[in-house]
Formats: sequence, C-alpha cells, structure tokens
Amino acid sequence: MPFIEYKGQQIEVDEDGFIADPSIWNEDLARFLAETQEGIKELTEDHWKVIYYLNKYYKDYGIAPMIRKVCKDTGFDLKRIYELFPSGPAKGACKIAGLPKPTGCV
Repeated sequence: MPFIEYKGQQIEVDEDGFIADPSIWNEDLARFLAETQEGIKELTEDHWKVIYYLNKYYKDYGIAPMIRKVCKDTGFDLKRIYELFPSGPAKGACKIAGLPKPTGCV
C-alpha cells in the first residue's frame, strides 16, 4: 500500500488515498486530507457537520451510511453535499472523515 507524509510520519493509505487505519483520524488529519487530497482549502461548519456525522456513523456501525441517510440526518440535499465535497460523498467526504473506502452506494 502507498503512504502519505503527514507531520513527519508515514500514514498508510489505499490506492485512492483513504487512510488504512481509521483509528488514527483526527481533525488535523482531516484538514490535511481535505487540502492535499481533495483541494478543499478550508473546512466550513457545513463540512464539519458532514464529516463528524460520517465519522460517528462509521464508529457506531462499522460502515459508511447510504447517501439518503446522510442527506436526511444532516439536512443537506445531495446538491449541497457535492458543493461541499466536489468529488462526492464517497470519495471526498468519507476520505476526509477517516473512513475506509466505501464499497456500496454511499
């Protein structure tokens, strides 16, 4: 697996840049991933609402939620999710939230 350099340490990621060990996720790492992997310079309150939701859902259930659930529970429609995370809820939002690469329909 490839690695990314973060604060002087090597972090293992998959071929799409998702961190291999979700337990190392923190807000600083989320900011780093947002900027370096997704081109998002600043995470707004709306970004964090989705990121925290995804991270907690994964910790509670061990999977990423379906996009309909994300929209319903965060109050953001799909268009807004794509405005926040241009590469999409699975590729962008889940990656920044520290989840492994989703396998189903997120």
